[in-house]
Amino acid sequence: MFKRGFKTWCENVAIQQRRELGLQSVDPLEPWRLAEHLEVQVWTPEQIPALDPSSLRRLVKEDPDGWSAVTIHLDSKDLIILNSAHRGGRPASDLAHELSHIIIDHKPSRVDITEDGLLMLNTYNKDQEDEANWLTGCLLLPRDAVMLIRRQNMHSQSAARRYGVSLEMLRYRLNVTGVNFQLSRMKTKPLISG
Repeated sequence: MFKRGFKTWCENVAIQQRRELGLQSVDPLEPWRLAEHLEVQVWTPEQIPALDPSSLRRLVKEDPDGWSAVTIHLDSKDLIILNSAHRGGRPASDLAHELSHIIIDHKPSRVDITEDGLLMLNTYNKDQEDEANWLTGCLLLPRDAVMLIRRQNMHSQSAARRYGVSLEMLRYRLNVTGVNFQLSRMKTKPLISG
């Protein structure tokens, strides 16, 4: 359960971040552009200096589904490492999720520090993960965008492509925002599936 006002705060943050980037509330938001705006570096495992080849192979070839992204706190800066093996809308969602932790200013429930003391890997609790998931959806598909998609009766694959999200994320936001229910009560045509 979220604190009272949290969902509204997330929608407002999504709109505010768009404004700061010169976008309208219904415009797609590229998480990489948002990361740059927030001064957060984004790397793939291939960009990690001195990562041994066996570790790289394990991360992107042998167990690519074992992880999505990780935020590392390095010398008072945040660095996000994204799984380069993932495709489609998943990398955008993973990056938006990690940025959500940063925007919300979550303090990790556990911090793992490397032996040399230079890297700190953040681990968050379930409530923090739930909050980051909610803000992720708002950043990628704010309610205004979801309403536009429905009002224009946009084909779901076209909408997902336009906003750089997976079909699952689009369906999730259509349901949790209440837009489907609200417009169905107004006798609007359902979103074309497929």
